[in-house]
Amino acid sequence: MRTASDKENLHLIEFDSVTRVYGSGAAAVRALDGVDFHIDAGEFVAVMGPSGSGKSTCMNILGCLDVPTNGEFSFNGVNVGRLTMDQRALLRRHHLGFVFQGFNLLNRTTALENVELPLIYRGVSRAERRRMAAEALAAVGLEGRETHSPGELSGGQQQRVAIARAIVARPRVLLADEPTGNLDSARSREIMELLTAFNRERGITIVMVTHEADMAGYAGRRIHFIDGRIDTADGRRK
Repeated sequence: MRTASDKENLHLIEFDSVTRVYGSGAAAVRALDGVDFHIDAGEFVAVMGPSGSGKSTCMNILGCLDVPTNGEFSFNGVNVGRLTMDQRALLRRHHLGFVFQGFNLLNRTTALENVELPLIYRGVSRAERRRMAAEALAAVGLEGRETHSPGELSGGQQQRVAIARAIVARPRVLLADEPTGNLDSARSREIMELLTAFNRERGITIVMVTHEADMAGYAGRRIHFIDGRIDTADGRRK
């Protein structure tokens, strides 16, 4: 049982000897091999590594889309691997926001309607979710674009809509998977400055996968993966 002192020292996110194996026997693949790291509330961490290094598997576990084969992934002191699928869905819905490289917007809906989606799943009333979605769009600099469809917006503006959708429900953690991968350098800097501002001003913890060293430079810390393991001491184990 955790003591009061233990609770005061909890890390928001912690991987303790996490292993993830896909397949069995000779076909088994160890996507993660005894990974240890922690992330504290309010950090901005970049996750880096070559293709096949384990970073995508790590993000799937962080996003409660997968669970470790062995070891423990804890979120705010709760062992996520012991939760049911429905409990993990609730954790994801109430505490996590997601931003993807491909934006993942619904093409036939407006920017405002795209941003409203997470609030619909949370049962927020129509009037309140419209107010919250408009506020989120304004926060990413898209006030006045509420009725535009994704096809009427630039790539950078579409990613801003995606970020508004990710932050509209006020998540504790924002998981960003190559958020600038489809953008030119100028739009990439705009998106990174926006994410940095949300981290600094709202205290949102950000974990971002990126292949780009200059984008990773916006983060306060980097975690490098190689062959399913942490490549450097950046994991900051306990």
